[in-house]
Amino acid sequence: MELKLKELAALVGGQFANEADGETPIRGAAAIAEAGEGDITFFGNSKYLPALKKCQASAALVPEDFADSAPPVLIRVANPSLAFSRILEQFVPEPERFAPGVHPTAVVGPNVELGEGVSIQPFVVVEEGVRIAARSVIGAHGYVGRSAQIGADCLLHARVTVGSRCSLGDRVVVQPGAVIGSDGFGFTFAEGRHVKIPQVGIVRVDDDVEIGANVTIDRARFGRTWIQTGTKIDNLVQIAHNVVVGKHCILVAQVGISGSVRLGNYVTLAGQVGVAGHLEIADQIVVGAQTGINKSLSARNTYMGYPAVPASEWREQVAQIHRLSRLIERVKRLEEALEKQVSGLPKESSQEQS
Repeated sequence: MELKLKELAALVGGQFANEADGETPIRGAAAIAEAGEGDITFFGNSKYLPALKKCQASAALVPEDFADSAPPVLIRVANPSLAFSRILEQFVPEPERFAPGVHPTAVVGPNVELGEGVSIQPFVVVEEGVRIAARSVIGAHGYVGRSAQIGADCLLHARVTVGSRCSLGDRVVVQPGAVIGSDGFGFTFAEGRHVKIPQVGIVRVDDDVEIGANVTIDRARFGRTWIQTGTKIDNLVQIAHNVVVGKHCILVAQVGISGSVRLGNYVTLAGQVGVAGHLEIADQIVVGAQTGINKSLSARNTYMGYPAVPASEWREQVAQIHRLSRLIERVKRLEEALEKQVSGLPKESSQEQS
């Protein structure tokens, strides 16, 4: 694939920021550090400015207010990352297409409703009473439990499990190995042992949600565990029973959310954040990586540390910890000076001092 620079600029609504030959051929797209002649790259983070100034790419997408200079031809766009994604699509193979129909090795139970264009891949099991809407794909070795519902244009990659009675909206994407609707971790201690509490609720996943590889979302003890519209969940995230995740949230890898937590809309939990049970996190809160949340967060802010505090407070705490060694050394010197001063006094004076 080879496209002219002017064609790519037009594709993303970009404007040349410096002199450019619109006929320049572009044959690929790459990151700043790897791009060379014939490639287009993008710049969206100020920390990569030194790399951009040394970049050998033929062209680079930059923000509309970018006023610096660099070797590549610069194309100003509203969102360099998004524009780069659109251009990248021009240089990658066509996405895999799944033929409609049920593979001969699949097992489909009675009273199953399959919409137009549904694709059931090899070795899938679809239990009784399942409804799968138009054009959805169930990847190889997938499992859809009894009376589950899957909306239109969903893509469930290989080895995805959807438990009984759980529901997925339209355009839901689930990466390999995810489990939606496993039992919640519910036990009570009685008569010297842990007794299992039945988990009879469901998981509801709304439209346009994306779920990463090996994510586990537990069904509710009663009612529902609910992932609302547009939320994106990274790999290896654990969401416990009766959790509600609001609209358009971002949950990064290895986040763990305990039972009955409620997240507002547009919440971001960075990697390895842990949330204790029965807490509430308000709209638009951002939580930094490896933060431990042990109380509800209601004020819109960025939080870090354990226990979670506003990021500015956490940074001050860290700075103070790093200064402890100097403080200890200073106290030690003061003690030594005081000891010398006391030892140099006459005996009676030193006794008075003591």
